[in-house]
Parts: sequence; C-alpha cells; structure tokens
Amino acid sequence: MEHRKMEREDVFRMIEGGKFRDSKEVERMPEDRLYTVRDIETLPEGERAELIDGKVYMMATPTLTHQELLGWLYFKIRLYIMEKGGPCKVILAPFGVYIKDDEHNYVEPDVVVVCDPDKLDEKGCHGAPDWVVEIVSPSSKTMDYIRKCALYEAAGVREYWIVDPIERNVKVYNFECGTWRQYAFSERVKAGIYEDFFLDFGETA
Repeated sequence: MEHRKMEREDVFRMIEGGKFRDSKEVERMPEDRLYTVRDIETLPEGERAELIDGKVYMMATPTLTHQELLGWLYFKIRLYIMEKGGPCKVILAPFGVYIKDDEHNYVEPDVVVVCDPDKLDEKGCHGAPDWVVEIVSPSSKTMDYIRKCALYEAAGVREYWIVDPIERNVKVYNFECGTWRQYAFSERVKAGIYEDFFLDFGETA
C-alpha cells in the first residue's frame, strides 16, 4: 500500500471532529500523544490512514500499476477459494483490520485472507488475518518491510507477502515456521496456508 513520504519536523494536527489544522502529515506523531482507532474513524471523508502503536500514517492514492496488480491478486485468490470451498474469505482494500483488536492499531492491507468467520463483521476484521499481501511502492518500503512486518508477526498473522512490482519479486514470510523466501516474478509462488495453491506473477507482465 502506498504511503506519502512524511517529514519528521512537520506536525500532524487534528482538531475536534477529526479535521486538520495543517495539511502536512508526519511519519511520527508527538511522543506525548497516542492516537486511537477513533481518530482514524473520524478523519475527513476521502482521507485514509493506518495506525501502528498509536502513531498515524497517512495513505496516498494508489497508482494504476498497484491497482491492476491488486485486482489480479484478488481475482486469483478468490477463484481458488470458490473452487475449493471452506470458510476462508479474501477481501481487498480498502478494508479495516483491527489487527490486535485494540484501540491503538488499525491497518488496511491490500489483500487479506481470513479463515475464522468470527473475526469478521461489517466494520472489518478483528484480530489477525491468516494471510496478508501488501503491494510495495518506493514510498512505502519502511512501512511494509519493517513496521508492518513486525506488527503482523506479533499479532499472529500466519503468512505475509510483500509484492514489489518495480523489482519484480515477492517476499514470502511464513511466520508459523519462522522462515522467509524471495521469489522472482518469473517463478511460481506457493501460498503457505494452502497445500496446492500457486500464483504465477509472470501473468502480470
């Protein structure tokens, strides 16, 4: 997911009702202020943000490449789940994931697969999805490779993919086994949570 590049010295300010005093955003919030899911839910219409340990990260408008890849991923995973049956659901962004089911963490991954229907309601997913896929951009590498990777592992996500359309590779983190592997787009990539599901990113060329 794309995130705007933010300067540390800028100040992200909200006023009552969730409106901005200043149009600039920051990567890190003031140390004495922990933001909550309520702050995210009261953002002005059209503004999207994620929340990690009480810090807000604004989200930028995705690119054409991002959206085409997102649609392809959703279609392939959805088709497999429909053919196999079972309780799992695949959902694409924007969709709220209350990743630790607390007030200080909220993300909108590009694709999630959730196999426990009790975690889902009309607001989003409450707790860790089984499988998360993020499509990385130059502005979101720190978020996807570091912050979200640590968050997803700590929260109990079973498998995490980072898809890089520029470098044309996919990093697959199997948190259940404590392993990771990088694939080129020219290779078929196996989904760890399923025994017989592979994605061929060469189709996206």
